[in-house]
Amino acid sequence: MPLEIVTLPCLSDNYAFLIHAPGSGLTALVDAPESTAIEAELDRRGWSLDQIWLTHHHWDHVDGVEALRSRFGATVVGAAADAHRLPKLDLEVREGTVFSLSREDVQVIDVPGHTVGHIAYYLPQSHAVFTADSLMALGCGRLFEGSPEQMWASLNKLAALPEDTIVYSGHEYTQANGRFAETIEPENAALKKRIADISETRAAGRPTVPSELALEKATNPFLRAKEPEIQANLGMTGKAPVDVFAEIRARKD
Repeated sequence: MPLEIVTLPCLSDNYAFLIHAPGSGLTALVDAPESTAIEAELDRRGWSLDQIWLTHHHWDHVDGVEALRSRFGATVVGAAADAHRLPKLDLEVREGTVFSLSREDVQVIDVPGHTVGHIAYYLPQSHAVFTADSLMALGCGRLFEGSPEQMWASLNKLAALPEDTIVYSGHEYTQANGRFAETIEPENAALKKRIADISETRAAGRPTVPSELALEKATNPFLRAKEPEIQANLGMTGKAPVDVFAEIRARKD
């Protein structure tokens, strides 16, 4: 049976994700911005919590861990490189680590840039990747610790996944990201349509996360630094894509 994935709003603009395997009854959580909303959703659905997968150390992704661990006894998974500043890990993972939820493989991808220890979780069978603050809907995370070179490499690694992969990112920033994207590539028809769709979605009170990777590649300026139109708009025709990416990230900042 396919996994059930629930997008769960937390705090003011964060998302956590519950991943439930109906066959086994096992449930995982990607990031724990808070415990209250997560516990309420688990209770509403009658699910327990077996695993917590952490993407990075920032407080708004880990603050609920201890309360959830205390109640459910969940196994906490996170990057070995960041074990010193994450909640206590039961399973330390790194690039290439594969573990499982029920009968489905979970692949760990290193995606430094936002932080140097940021990781993503890829479930090839479910065509899903949990990217938190690396690749985001119409954006990417600020470079609080990493370099433009690191983030550009991370984004290209994620962009190489199959185009039907669904991207589950960590925040509801999509409307603001769309306004910025239009300043970088104002003639992109796919972007214009996406911005209109986002406005409709938000007006209805629905999340804009997740999104399809193919749509990100067609509209997200942080993935499109190689595009001649963007390079021309920035006055950077022929420049190295990583330098174009750095300029786009600096303008967003």
